[in-house]
Amino acid sequence: MKNFFKKVILFPRSLILNARSFFSQEFFKKNIVRWLLGVSLLANIADWVVLKIFIKSVDFPIILHYNVYFGVDMLGDWKRVFFLPLIGIILIIINLFLAIYFFNRQERIASYLLLMAILMIQLSLVISSVSLIVINY
Repeated sequence: MKNFFKKVILFPRSLILNARSFFSQEFFKKNIVRWLLGVSLLANIADWVVLKIFIKSVDFPIILHYNVYFGVDMLGDWKRVFFLPLIGIILIIINLFLAIYFFNRQERIASYLLLMAILMIQLSLVISSVSLIVINY
């Protein structure tokens, strides 16, 4: 039991040390990586904030998807709009690990393209979130 508490107390410390070693890789020392990843994370945070400010809890279903040809084709609970930034975080994580993998295999262009894809995806998600806000209010 004593050993268990020692591990629980030391767990945050080891987590911090692992995070430091992860972010001290050569990949994160490149300016283009820092800028693309930083702007992508800021866009995702902005997406969360904008949705939190403008989407209020309501008892009736709100519009979740609008199509030019068919009009409104998806209604649902107000909480489901937060799937957009959640998908953005998941895609950031996946593309980040793929970019690190390709960077370590000397495929720098591929890793930079994956980081650029993260940014484009985040900007698209922000635009779709703003569209949902405009359609609903």
